[in-house]
Amino acid sequence: MSARVLVVDDTPVNVKLLEAKLLVEYYEVLTASDGPSALVIAEDHIPDIILLDVMMPGMDGYEVCSHLKSNPVTAHIPVVMVTALNEVRDRVRGLEVGADDFLTKPVNDVALFARIRSLVRLKRASDEWRAREATAIELGVTDSAQNTVDQNAPGSVLVVAEGMYDRDLVTETLSLQGHKVELAEDDEQALSMANAGDYDLVLVSDGNRTQDVLRLCSQLRSEPATRHRPILIMVPDNEDDRLAKALELGVNDYLVRPVERDELISRSRTQIRRRRYEERLRDNYTFSVNAAVTDSLTGMYNRRYLESHFARISTRLAEVGKPISALMLDIDHFKKVNDTHGHEAGDEILQEIAKRIQSNMRGFDTAVRLGGEEFVVLLPDSSLAAGAAAAERLCLSISKDKIPVSSIDGGLDITVSIGVACILAGESDLDNLLRYADAALYEAKNTGRNRVMTAAGSLPLPEAGEAVQGALPSPERPPSPELAAG
Repeated sequence: MSARVLVVDDTPVNVKLLEAKLLVEYYEVLTASDGPSALVIAEDHIPDIILLDVMMPGMDGYEVCSHLKSNPVTAHIPVVMVTALNEVRDRVRGLEVGADDFLTKPVNDVALFARIRSLVRLKRASDEWRAREATAIELGVTDSAQNTVDQNAPGSVLVVAEGMYDRDLVTETLSLQGHKVELAEDDEQALSMANAGDYDLVLVSDGNRTQDVLRLCSQLRSEPATRHRPILIMVPDNEDDRLAKALELGVNDYLVRPVERDELISRSRTQIRRRRYEERLRDNYTFSVNAAVTDSLTGMYNRRYLESHFARISTRLAEVGKPISALMLDIDHFKKVNDTHGHEAGDEILQEIAKRIQSNMRGFDTAVRLGGEEFVVLLPDSSLAAGAAAAERLCLSISKDKIPVSSIDGGLDITVSIGVACILAGESDLDNLLRYADAALYEAKNTGRNRVMTAAGSLPLPEAGEAVQGALPSPERPPSPELAAG
């Protein structure tokens, strides 16, 4: 995962050392030697993460972090404080001004890259939701004032008791802060409670357990109901490799045992605030945008939303030279379905196809019904090859099981044809991207349907039969039912 990293340190040797490590891993590196210049660079270049020295003359790291978090332009950039200080009060002070994590000098490479990958992944997911909110505001269907969050409201915390040496301290400390604390005695109970309850935070311990806590974290991340739930893990000291694995699996934050009350309070409060902020973004966005920019039959976005959202995504990705891919999907022989079974059956098929498309997307992809039986999926930061792979999975997902139709026993065999195109963000527009995808879709339908064809969308629109590559149906994919030309 590439990212833009801002390194802030008043000691040139430290800057050069961190810069060298990051460049080896193919990160883009910006540097600043003092707080004021760091604030200017952060606002001008919007890095994905900031590595911030604490002890600097003039404006120290705490003050810099406070300024960053109070500026709406830079407030959502993760900040990792790099410091020789290792006292709990120093970490708590940093958390209180908005720091996301801490690294102690000399910096451990495993810990460094694990934290960068984890925080950048979380930032990009949040960026996507904020971009969608901005699109809704631009369309006039929501108001940013609706997204205020009560920073001090207590939350609901699920504590997994197995292996937690400090269970009494944790439950007592969080309860005294007004949080509602519930206990799960083992992992099976924890999964059941987490799926059924609306918890703001799940707190687990990597201690003396009968089961691997990382397996539990992985399961929490894979379940739809708990995918976005913050996880705070308690780990033994000097377990950097273990902690790195936890962060790779999607754990949001951690505490080092023995647990200090103030740090537990601060880290828990931070995660609960973030969860509520992101939930508020999702809820407000969904509520306000539905009527204006969604298709009433399938619940998918419409062309109006696609145009506005594409412009914003393209602008953001153009700054870092990323590609955008698009899948254009058409249901094979759909006219024959309507003529034979009626439009009510056709509507049910459209709704089911929409569900299968959405279940095969990443969280930050965008699915659109253009009209009739035609759909588009926008894939930010995806190459042509990645788009083709996603299209193949989608094509198979739709064709392998019959589409249920209430008036037809056993449902209908339905297949789709998909055209895939890719552009470099900022070098072409949505109309061209869709033209390239439509040309590839035409080839897919013209060469037998129920297949994926790709076109190099960053190139001029190919002539018939030129610069278009195809992927034949996989052996497991049933042939396209020969109903009639759709």
